[in-house]
Amino acid sequence: MSTSKPTTSQKTAAPKPGGEGKGIALFVIASCQLMVVLDITIVNIALPHIQSALDFSTTSLSWVVNAYTLTFGGLLLLGGRAGDILGRRRVFIFGVLLFGLASLLGGFAQESWQLLAARALQGVGGAIASPTSLSLITTTFDEGPERNRAFGVFAGVSAGGGAIGLLAGGILVEWLDWRWVFFVNVPIAVLIAFLTPRHVKESERHPGHFDVLGALTSTLGMVALVYGFIRAAQEGWRDPYTLGSFAAAVVLLVAFIFVERRSRQPITPLHMFADRNRAGTYGIMLCLAAAIFGMFFFLTLFVQTVLDFSPLQAGLAFLPVSAVIAVLAGVTSQFLPKLGPKPFMVMGSVCLAAGLSWLTLTDVHSTYLGSILGPMLVLSAGMGMMFVSLTLMALSNVAPQEAGAASGLLNATQQVGGSLGLSILVTVFGTASRNEADEQVPAFLSQAGPLEKAQFAKTGQLPPPWGDQVLTSGVTAGFIVAAAFAILAFVISLVVIKVRPSDIERLKGGGMMPGAG
Repeated sequence: MSTSKPTTSQKTAAPKPGGEGKGIALFVIASCQLMVVLDITIVNIALPHIQSALDFSTTSLSWVVNAYTLTFGGLLLLGGRAGDILGRRRVFIFGVLLFGLASLLGGFAQESWQLLAARALQGVGGAIASPTSLSLITTTFDEGPERNRAFGVFAGVSAGGGAIGLLAGGILVEWLDWRWVFFVNVPIAVLIAFLTPRHVKESERHPGHFDVLGALTSTLGMVALVYGFIRAAQEGWRDPYTLGSFAAAVVLLVAFIFVERRSRQPITPLHMFADRNRAGTYGIMLCLAAAIFGMFFFLTLFVQTVLDFSPLQAGLAFLPVSAVIAVLAGVTSQFLPKLGPKPFMVMGSVCLAAGLSWLTLTDVHSTYLGSILGPMLVLSAGMGMMFVSLTLMALSNVAPQEAGAASGLLNATQQVGGSLGLSILVTVFGTASRNEADEQVPAFLSQAGPLEKAQFAKTGQLPPPWGDQVLTSGVTAGFIVAAAFAILAFVISLVVIKVRPSDIERLKGGGMMPGAG
């Protein structure tokens, strides 16, 4: 009797771990996502210190965030494809170690360009690790309640990691130095890389090729678009470099669409947008990220500059956000099989819009308890509801060989939406601040002494209370635009998303949706 040779898939695919093994695997996967997401906001708390240490202006300071999120968002799709082709576990480990190396370089930066280069490299590492971590959940946990719980943990970490990063950043900056917001990632990355091969099984490898041209055109196109907005905030809309950046962005993004339509294996399979719910989910995530990235950026500056919070006080101020997100993410994952994702998308976007609209009332006389805490609790409830439901909806009805691309696209819309939203909000901030400064500078000069005038001539920065008024005016204008993004997310969730009975059945573990591979 002859025995058949094992196929390629039989050689590479491994059985799913069970029991305790799955718990450790989820811990490893969630820890990576926490490190990657946390890094966006752990740096936020250190921004005032980075600004003074490396001589950034307020508008150029946004590049410390955008250098990371642009490379992260722009290369996520390529990272997801790499996991599909090369094996998700090995790609996951490589991305984690690259992230740790870039963090080490960022901690040692002595010039602004060195820090921005390290932040961009961190984004590359995150783009490799993050989509493969989400895909590993689909290959490790069985569809139904088990996978729903795993997605609930993953989404809770993704949503709450931002607030946890603010607290951790406050502790590190206050007790050590701003450089430790980067150094802290190094031992975490090493630990994750050590545990992964011991507790996470390798996925099946799918033959294919890398769409490098698609990744380059999309990333460079978004960099040009974001640079155009930030340049407009500094130099105005008629500046030649501003107009040139927008023109380059249009050319590159059109080229990206052209490349993807002709590619045999595009990093962005355009047919994924043919599904109404998935396309709507990506649109909602884009708006959600655009709103919350700017919110964290501006609130961090406001509480440390206007309210005069220390880094640790600023971190503690955002701790309730993490708690509310964690609770609402857990509740949402429990009720999703009964109610479906749409109610949580709608209610979540309503809470987000309400909280951001409340923040538009902020002024120089605002207090944390009277003006900041309430809106943060409302919008964090919305974030907790939305992240879980968006994650599950985006990955429904996806063939296994495209799970990496689908998860990469979800993360890409989050990061690109955050970068684009922050750049738009910074542009609004710059315009409103300049208009307010036109009124505050004469008032300052009329009361300032010779030393204060000399300092202003040297730095161009108004001291309190005039500087606080300028900053607050810009921040308030930014919150208005952030609220508009949240309202757009509400409209999409209400009008576009149509949950079918088969979606509910699939969440209960009752079977595959038609067309699911």
